[in-house]
Amino acid sequence: MAKLIIVDDEKPIRAALRDILEYEGYDVDEAKDGEEGLDMIMRTSYDVALCDIRMPKLNGLELLMKVSEAEKSTQIIMISAYGNVENAVEATKRGAFDFITKPPDLNRLLITVRNAIERSKLVQETKTLKKRIYKLNEIVGESDSIRKVKDTINRVAATEARVLVTGANGSGKEMVAKQIHEKGSRANQPLIEVNCAAIPSELIESELFGHEKGAFTGAAAKRVGKFEQADGGTLFLDEIGDMSLSAQAKVLRALQESKITRVGGDKEIKVNVRVIAATNKDLRQEIVNGNFREDLFHRLSVIMIHVPPLSERRGDIPLLADKFLHDIATEYGAPAKELSPDAMDYLQSLPWTGNVRELRNVIERLVIMCGDEIMLDDVKAYA
Repeated sequence: MAKLIIVDDEKPIRAALRDILEYEGYDVDEAKDGEEGLDMIMRTSYDVALCDIRMPKLNGLELLMKVSEAEKSTQIIMISAYGNVENAVEATKRGAFDFITKPPDLNRLLITVRNAIERSKLVQETKTLKKRIYKLNEIVGESDSIRKVKDTINRVAATEARVLVTGANGSGKEMVAKQIHEKGSRANQPLIEVNCAAIPSELIESELFGHEKGAFTGAAAKRVGKFEQADGGTLFLDEIGDMSLSAQAKVLRALQESKITRVGGDKEIKVNVRVIAATNKDLRQEIVNGNFREDLFHRLSVIMIHVPPLSERRGDIPLLADKFLHDIATEYGAPAKELSPDAMDYLQSLPWTGNVRELRNVIERLVIMCGDEIMLDDVKAYA
């Protein structure tokens, strides 16, 4: 049952609205002024609040602003006898779901309430999904090297500094990039990922910067590139050590001038993008070998984060294994399985050349193939 609150200083109005809404099957509370309404909204999870504008102690617009600042999922429908355009525009700018004049049209009121309830549910589901995604992207471990990685992420996330993440394949570089994005001021903006090693060199510039129609054979329509898609958010350039030198030059210009030009175009397009890059290569050696631009390296590596291989933090394997057991059980909709102590010890003794990614794959295989408790013989058979 959806839960609503009516915030109005006129008792007859509250009573009339309550009768209508309770008849429709809603659970309804009342508040006699803005201050009482705000207190109740902060303490209780309401789907919708019907709120008058002119009230003692705290007016409706002030209440609306405080609820928005608290990031509550409650949808505010403003109701006022003063139904002028200025009030409606101001309420909408401050985040009101809708603005209805008194006395309200019954059909419009009920339709608006139903729509607001749907919006409230979507907001709550989005928050829940974000928390779940954040947990999936959580960097697990208590070793000194991982604590250092976490500490650096916490320090740089709130800044706009460019970050270069280094480490072996499967060590968790992508997780670092996602954590920096999710903990930063751009968290509500897009995170666009590009695997530079997976895109042919002749297509990488089109992928990053887009192209105009007819720019080359096969360019049948205009294409928006990853820099434009990430505008306002974060661009994650994975395996940047595999990027061609010509593309490196254009990326350098984009970082220097915050402008890009589509392939086949001549118009400069401003972009506001935070770039996080990652590589499994030694870029300093690549510079010596003539495969990577030194000026681009310095642009990208304002902050450097090295993710250690799993072989250098074996003490984190039990924590990672437990996380993967629970994550996989959640994915499969089944109870989480357990590893016997000697099975866990054996996991810690393995070389893990594929790092965290290999460990997760092995855990998933064990979950599929083994019983409720995963034994030493199981690990020896399937790891």
